[in-house]
Formats: sequence, structure tokens, C-alpha cells
Amino acid sequence: MLGISRLLIITITFRRLAPYLGKPVGLCAYSHLLTSKQEAQAVDIARVIRLTARYCPWVANCFPQAITARILLGLYRIPYSLYFGLCRDPDTNEFKAHAWVTAGRIPVSGGQSFHLYAVVGCYLKP
Repeated sequence: MLGISRLLIITITFRRLAPYLGKPVGLCAYSHLLTSKQEAQAVDIARVIRLTARYCPWVANCFPQAITARILLGLYRIPYSLYFGLCRDPDTNEFKAHAWVTAGRIPVSGGQSFHLYAVVGCYLKP
């Protein structure tokens, strides 16, 4: 799944990929309420994504992980929020981009990134 996500990123423009990420809600940060079963499934999905990204022979940075998390959470019908963020690196003074997914209070991919990155886009489960 990470390989398919990486292939989508390379071959399709973001404008064509964005409608499949979820409902765009702008700069707002949302958190869904999950049942305990959904939280357990989200934790399992997060664990699988981290493990596979570690052993992938290709680049599996935050964006392919976020797309994979979105696909898996969508398959299990778990509400999610997919975020895009930016921050300025203090050493090089360059911008760094990041993508992360949360399901309720569970960081599925990208970790706890709200305190490091300013949210520039958010997509919710449609």
C-alpha cells in the first residue's frame, strides 16, 4: 500500500489527488470521537504503517504514509483528519512541509505534529 501511495504521488498532481483525500475544511483542526474498538483499530493501523515504512526499499516519508493511513482508515470506516503543515527550519531558514493523520486522539501517521507545524490544510472523512 505504501508503494501504491508513493506511485500516486509521483504520477498524479495534487489537484487530482486532493478530492480523494477527504472533504477539505481549510485551516481548521478537527478531532473526531471514536469508540474504543475504532481506537484499537487506529492504533493497529498506525503500528503497521510505522513498521512497513521502516523496511520499505523506497522513500516512504510522511506523505505516502498519510495517504496509506487515509486509505486504511477509510476501509475500516474510522473517522480521520489528514493535515498538511509547514514550519521554518531555524538552522537553514527554509520551509519544511509535513503531512500527518489523526483518528480521534490517536496519531496514525506523522506523530504529534501540531506543536511543530502550522496547519495549512485539513481533510476530513467525507
